[in-house]
Amino acid sequence: MKVTPKAAQNRIGETVADADGAMVLKFSVTAAPDCGKANAAVIRQLSKAWGVPKTSIKLNAGVTSRCKTLQVEGDAGELDSRLRNWVDVHNG
Repeated sequence: MKVTPKAAQNRIGETVADADGAMVLKFSVTAAPDCGKANAAVIRQLSKAWGVPKTSIKLNAGVTSRCKTLQVEGDAGELDSRLRNWVDVHNG
């Protein structure tokens, strides 16, 4: 995930290839990268968009970086299906 803090609006963007060819989700939040506010905003928005509890989303890497790695806890098959459908809808 690549996060842009202090954006004009909260927005989950599309998935794109980064410089290494890995797929990343572009994400913008209005919160500043101050005391974890932007990270909390990311988790809050993803929870709402993906229909999972905030407590099931953990930040694994990138606490102070724009590039972040998240872990979503739950039934792997259900999460895989839900997230693939979400990506299909949002990336047309």
